Amino acid sequence: MNPVFQRAHFLSAASGLDHAPPDTGAEVAFAGRSNAGKSSALNALCHQNRLARTSKTPGRTQQLIFFQLDDEHRLVDLPGYGFAKVSVAIKTGWQQLMANYLAERQSLHGLVVLMDIRHPLTDIDRQMLAWGQDAALPLLVLLTKADKLKRGAVDRTLHQVRRELTELPPGSQLLAFSATKALGIESSQAWISEQLTRQPLTLLQSDTS
Repeated sequence: MNPVFQRAHFLSAASGLDHAPPDTGAEVAFAGRSNAGKSSALNALCHQNRLARTSKTPGRTQQLIFFQLDDEHRLVDLPGYGFAKVSVAIKTGWQQLMANYLAERQSLHGLVVLMDIRHPLTDIDRQMLAWGQDAALPLLVLLTKADKLKRGAVDRTLHQVRRELTELPPGSQLLAFSATKALGIESSQAWISEQLTRQPLTLLQSDTS
C-alpha cells in the first residue's frame, strides 16, 4: 500500500476554471471515454475504494474533480466523454471545459488518457490526445480492463497502439492497465509522481508491470 497516493482526498469540484483551486503547485489530470474505467483506475492508484465515484451509468463525472495529495500536489478527474446520455449542448460544454483546462491550467504537469483496451483510439480518444499534445503535456496512455483479454491479445494491442502513436510529447508512456488485477499500478504511480515533482517520490518504486 502506497502512503503517498493513499493520502488522496476530495478537495473541490468545479464547473469552470474560475471555480477551480488556485493555479499553483502541480497536478496530473485523468481523462477517458465514458465507462473506460477512469474512476476505478483512480481508486486503484490511490488504494481507496470510494475516492472517485464509480457508476454503471456513463458520464457521471460532469465537473473537474480535484483530489489533494498534499499542499502542493493534486490529481484531477475530468468529465468522461463519449456515450454520456446528456444533451449535445451539455456534451459541448464539457468538451469546452476540458479544452480550456488543458490549454490554460499552468499547474497541469501531465495527462493520463484511459482507453478500454478492447476499443482503443476512437475518434474522441484521438481528440483528447491531440489536446494533450497541443498543450505539450507528457501523456500516460493506459489501456484499461486488460484483464478482459488474454496476454497475447494484450501484447498485440499494445504494439498496435504504440505503432499508431508515434509523435507523443517527450516523457509520454503507454501501459496495459487493470484495476482488478493491479496491473500497471506501480508503473503508473511512478510516472504520475515524476510529473508532479519532476523526480520520483521517495516512497515510490517503479515496477515492470
